[in-house]
Parts: sequence; C-alpha cells; structure tokens
Amino acid sequence: MKAEYIRNFAIIAHIDHGKSTLADRIMALTQTVSQRDSQAQLLDDMAVEQAHGVTVKSRTVRNFYTADDGQEYEYNLIDTPGHVDFSYEVSKSLAASDGAILLVDATQGVQAQTVANFRLAKQNGLAILPVINKIDSAAADVAGTIAQIRQLDSQFATVEPLQISAKTGQGVPAVLAAIKTVFPAPSGSATAPLKALVFDSLYDPFKGIIAYVRVADGTLKAATDNLLMAKQTKLTNKEVGTFTPGMTATKTLTVGEVGYVVTGLKDPQLLRVGDTLTSQATPTTTPYPGYEPAESMVFAGFYPKDQQYRDLQLAIEKLALNDSSFHYQAETSEALGQGFRCGFLGIFHLQIIRERLQDEYGLAVLTTAPNVTYRVHLKQTNQPLIVNNPINFPDFAQIDMVEEPFAKATITTPTATVGAVMKLGDSHKGQLLTMQNQGDLVELHYRIPVSEIAYDFFNSLKSITHGYATLTTTFDGYDLADVVKVEVHINYAKVDALSFVVHREDAPVMTQKLVEKLKFTVPRKLYPMPAQAVVEGKPLARVNIPPLRKNAAANGEKRSTSKKQALLRRQSVNKRQAAHSELVLSQDVFNAILDLSL
Repeated sequence: MKAEYIRNFAIIAHIDHGKSTLADRIMALTQTVSQRDSQAQLLDDMAVEQAHGVTVKSRTVRNFYTADDGQEYEYNLIDTPGHVDFSYEVSKSLAASDGAILLVDATQGVQAQTVANFRLAKQNGLAILPVINKIDSAAADVAGTIAQIRQLDSQFATVEPLQISAKTGQGVPAVLAAIKTVFPAPSGSATAPLKALVFDSLYDPFKGIIAYVRVADGTLKAATDNLLMAKQTKLTNKEVGTFTPGMTATKTLTVGEVGYVVTGLKDPQLLRVGDTLTSQATPTTTPYPGYEPAESMVFAGFYPKDQQYRDLQLAIEKLALNDSSFHYQAETSEALGQGFRCGFLGIFHLQIIRERLQDEYGLAVLTTAPNVTYRVHLKQTNQPLIVNNPINFPDFAQIDMVEEPFAKATITTPTATVGAVMKLGDSHKGQLLTMQNQGDLVELHYRIPVSEIAYDFFNSLKSITHGYATLTTTFDGYDLADVVKVEVHINYAKVDALSFVVHREDAPVMTQKLVEKLKFTVPRKLYPMPAQAVVEGKPLARVNIPPLRKNAAANGEKRSTSKKQALLRRQSVNKRQAAHSELVLSQDVFNAILDLSL
C-alpha cells in the first residue's frame, strides 16, 4: 500500500482506562478479527497479562479501514502498557509511531500516568488525539474530564475530545475516521536503500529471533540478505510478514509498514532493540541512533531449583531478548550455587519476570532480596568499587566511605492527597525540591535514595492516593550514605545469599524483625539453631530456631546420664557447624528479608 494511506499509531493511557478494550473494538470494526475469534483483551495473550489484568508487552496489529469516500487505509496499531514499571515498553512503541490516541477514563479523569505517557508522546513529537472513554458509565464526568484535558497542554485548548464507550462501541467509528485526519502519513523513499527500525523482538524456539520492524526507506523483501548495523551481523531473512494480529507472511514490507522479520539467528546476543536493519548489498548510510538503554532500578538474584541452571540460563537469555529492559549477569553463591544477578525496572517488573519463567518455561526459581548498586570507596585505593550484590560488599574495616544512588522522583497526585504523599516521601528519606500545580493535580519533585523507592514505594503511593498518583524517576547520581551490610548467620554459619545492605539508623529495628521472621521460616532440625543478624562483626539480634522435637538433655526432666550424654554428643557444636552445608532454604526465607522493606 502507498505510504500516504498508512497510519502508525499507539494508544496511551493510565492503567485500567480501557486501552485493550479500545484495541479490541478497533479490530472488530475493521474486521481484522472474525466474530468467532474475538475475545476480551485479545492482544494481552500472555498468562501473566491475563492473570493481572494489565498489559505487559507491547503488541502490534495491522487493520484495514475503508473511509466514507471508499479509500482504504492501513492502520498499524501498537498497543502499550499502562503500568509505570513498563514505561520503557511505551517509549519503544512511540518511537515506531507517528501519532498517539490519548485515552482518558471519564469516571476517573486525567490521572498521573496519563500525564507521564502524554509527556513521552510529546517528547517523540507525535500528533495526539484526545479521546474520552466510558461516557456511558453512571459515574462519568465528561465535562470535568474535558476541562482536565485542556489544562494538560495548551495544544488542547481549542480541541474537542472525542467521546466514546469502547465497551459498547459508541463513538469508536468517529475515532477511526479521525485517525487518518489527525495523524500524518509516514515519510520515506521507496527507492532509497533499505532502512528499518527494530523496535521489538521475541524468541521462537523453532524460528529463532523474530525482529519487529518499521520500514523507513526502501523495501524489505523475503529471503534476502540483510544486515543488523549495530554489530554488523549478517543474515538471510527466512520470512517477512505483518500482524493480523497473528503473524501472517507477506512478500514485501514497504515504506511506513510495520511487520516482522524471521532472522534465523539463534544467539540472543546478536540482536538488540533499537538496531537498524538494512541490505547487505546497498546498506543505508544513516542508521538509527538506537534506544537509550533502560536503567535498572532493582537488582535481585535468581537461582534455579533442582539443579536446572542450564535451563534457567536459556530461559533468561530468551526473556531478555523479549524484554530489553531486563538485564542479567551470572553470579555464584556459596549457599545457593550458580545463578544470575538480574536488573529490573521495579518490583512489579521482577514479579512478572518470575511468573513468566514459571508459566512459559516451567522453571521455579529462588529469588533473593532486591537491592541497588553502591559505590564503595576503599582505604587502600582511589578507585571506587561498584557493588550491586551484597555478597561482594567489602568488610567494614576496608571501607573509607560509601555512596548510594539517588533518583529525581516526580510524583503527580490529586490535591486531596498531597499531605499523605509528602509524609510518605519524608518517611523514605526524600528531599522535597519543588512543588507546582497542574490543573487539579499537584506535581512534587523529590530527590530520594533509590533503595527507598525500589521496593514497595509505588504500591504505597497508589494505596494512599487510591490509584490516582504516578511516579516517574530519573537517575540523579551518587551521594554519601551511612549504610551497613547485614550478614545472616544460621547455626553459626554465614548464609551469603541472605546478606543485604541497609541504612545504619534502620539496622537495629530491621534486624530484630528479621530474626523473628527467620524463626518461623527456616527449616527446623533435630536441635535448636541460632539465627543471628551480624553488623560489622557484632550480632545486633538473635533468636533460636526451635528443634523438631524436645531437647531431652535440656528440658529439666529426669533422664539417665548416658542418654543425656548421647544427645549432647549428637548436638555438639562440630556437628551443628558441619550441618550448615545441608541447610535447604525456601523462598519464604528470602521473602522474610523482602518483607522488611515493604
């Protein structure tokens, strides 16, 4: 199809404002999906998306729309997530789009993530079409929502937002008609050398790496020699096609079209999102600059159960290809063996990756407590040591000073909950920088340690604001911090995988809570085992993990001396210290440390 009749657009909104429902309605009205194949949230096909009711992975689908004048248009819709942990997915989708439908729930108005996603679209220079959803609801406040949209940006001052009900289909035909008018056609030359943006990818066990592309110049043909310019990777593509919404093979992809390429590559390290696909014979001279890498905010260790290290390695490599914001590197723990240190955008992102490993690959993993990266200055050297694993945190006697990462956090919240949000920020060691009004919302700017927002800060924020607040963060360098490493000793043996770093002022309370939790989560043995939390060589808290049965040598009952001596020998220190290698830790033990930060 000619580029002038192609429109590439995304749908952006706050979570639960109806993005997936509108996408379903668009596919139904354009007859992309038959009535028999139609189902709710069709594009959210992963088990974790259906279980949580949220979009995790961006999806693409091609629709054909016939206008009133009989002209047929190709609408390439790229669905986007709404949760703040997956804003990187949103930015990738917007980079491949020319316009964005800004969807706002009439019952809830402009919420914080609406603002955040609107800013992303504006930064990408996209044309924006405001649409109000759920106007058929009894709780809808259409007039108030229109006022909030107009306060969002001066470009909406004279715009009349479209009013729809994605659930019933009311008003959606007007949205389809407006897309061809509001959004520009893609620009590019069909005679220029091939230049296509790789904006996403996935791994297929049979076909290998499948790249999602948008063609900017030239024509992408099936079974031709192509080149990935970032690493100069040569390949002969096995197939090209479009999403309808399933993969449908075609002979070519032309300027402006969005589709996929079966690369045939098996090594997940050979392709990265943001790369430029071109022709080997006549490569383009101006590749895309690529995407800015996602900055991991939370780190945690993944360790396999039942010695399935190789299976876990393959699964993680494929997930990293499918989710470019997920990072990993190999590590080894004395207690848990070989595993991986993984980086995530947030706690919900971590939870989704764990569930995908279980659902898609059948792998159950032990997950250590999340942590952040510290910059440790040693007394013997001028070069700081970067530590993102508490196991590698140096001994306190070697440390001169420690710097921890800080983030600039922008919190957008309704005026009614400003006080509660400020109290939450203060309790997490945040420094309030500025405060400004934005319509009915208040924007708070904090400088806050990443360790304080990496765990459950966003969930707490949503709770106190009833879901109406959002959090966007940017890295703001390192600053001095008084932190200590907490080591956990069970049965007088250090369990390195349970170590974590905490602010010194929080250590006494956290260690006391920790040992109380360990008392009920560490598997018991036939003798009592001490559980200690040690800071700088000194135990701050201790509790005895009770035995499976009574200690006949210490229960005060009258028993024969020989029986007592026999029990004491079995319960000797040497045997208890030797038994630590047989200690099997469950996920509940690691959750006990995670719960301390929630």
